[in-house]
Amino acid sequence: MQLTESQKKYLRGLAHQKKAVVMLGDKGLTDNVMKEIKTALAFHELIKIKVRVGDRNERDNLLEQITEAQECQLIQRVGNTATLFKRNTDKPKIQLPAA
Repeated sequence: MQLTESQKKYLRGLAHQKKAVVMLGDKGLTDNVMKEIKTALAFHELIKIKVRVGDRNERDNLLEQITEAQECQLIQRVGNTATLFKRNTDKPKIQLPAA
């Protein structure tokens, strides 16, 4: 699902008040972290994660791995915090504005 800029802006507004539900640290991207991200995306659709590893390139590489593996979209990244979105096809919770 490709999101328009207005939909991404809407999602950024919704995510503003949310807190990070998953945090990556020194151990990096483990199987347990990936499972937790998958569970959180399935339940919430829109989540924030904190990626506190190395430099900017390493963070971006980890976020790319996550978005590819989880088939989700990166809505925004501000510092160490990234906002991810994946539509729950069975029970969608977030009503997106029309494209």
